[in-house]
Amino acid sequence: MKVIKVAPHVPTDISVEKISDRHIKVCVSAFESGYAITLAHPIRRLLLQSSVGYAPIGIKIENIAHEFDSLRGMSEDVALFIANLKNIRLVGKHLENAPNDQVVVHYSFKGPAKLSGKDLINEEVDVVDQQAYLATINEDIQLDFSIILQKGMGYVPSEIIRGYISSDYIPLDAYFTPIKKVVYNIENILVDGNPNFEKVIFEIESDGQIDPQHAFQEAIKTMNAQLHIFNGNMADFKAAHGHLEDSLEVKELTMKVEELNLSARCFNCLDKIGIKYVGELVLMDSYELKGIKNLGKKSYDEIAEKLEQLKYPVGSDLSSDFKASLKAKIDKMKNEEN
Repeated sequence: MKVIKVAPHVPTDISVEKISDRHIKVCVSAFESGYAITLAHPIRRLLLQSSVGYAPIGIKIENIAHEFDSLRGMSEDVALFIANLKNIRLVGKHLENAPNDQVVVHYSFKGPAKLSGKDLINEEVDVVDQQAYLATINEDIQLDFSIILQKGMGYVPSEIIRGYISSDYIPLDAYFTPIKKVVYNIENILVDGNPNFEKVIFEIESDGQIDPQHAFQEAIKTMNAQLHIFNGNMADFKAAHGHLEDSLEVKELTMKVEELNLSARCFNCLDKIGIKYVGELVLMDSYELKGIKNLGKKSYDEIAEKLEQLKYPVGSDLSSDFKASLKAKIDKMKNEEN
């Protein structure tokens, strides 16, 4: 006889099997039929997208102008040297309180030497795979270089990084994600004679920058934080700045960029990519703004100061409704101009 339920079964069993320092298996049960995948898939995505890691975002090599150059006395050309560097997983030791979650690290090596990951360890940086190969230099060379080590999430291409570092550094594609693999399997299990309950088995493997169990726990915290907004009274929910049509700031957000009285260089950078309204700048986060072609640090700071004066600093926490309403209004204004 089928039991009529008024609430889904709540999982009560979880176990963690440590396969290695970088590889664990997590088993969770028992879920009602269909509930397992509902939770497993977003947990997998959060592990891959929101786990925090470290990566070099810029490099400056003495007597080298660009990444396609070569350095006399080093076996590898600069492009291969950079590729080897990015394959060595670095960990910042003291980035918790560092400005912008980054640190500049300087290195100097005198040949002859065969350099590997262990040679990059110092007071600021630790290395996961110490035997990973970096480069070979002969006795005629002193290799001097600096890297910017950044703490972050996900993947950020060098095109965006370029606007985030000083011009004397070569920007690098930054792959922060410390999780190498996340897979899950769902198995049917028997609960109170019902064979349709489910168990989720996660396999999580990190690159050594982070403990995989800690990464799993942080992913759950992130999920809870994302859902926290729904804990309030739904009737009391309001957009962060109200509806755009009723907002007192609507005139400022829809005014032309030239009304900000930006410098000619700064204005031209925005004009070339079709940014006409202040609201378009408000909708951009710092990475997008810094990624604008030819927009240097001085121009970025100029825009940031103007937006601060408008009470919409770069990266303002705006509701999704407000963003959608603002974008729709700007798109409509642009279409009417055309």
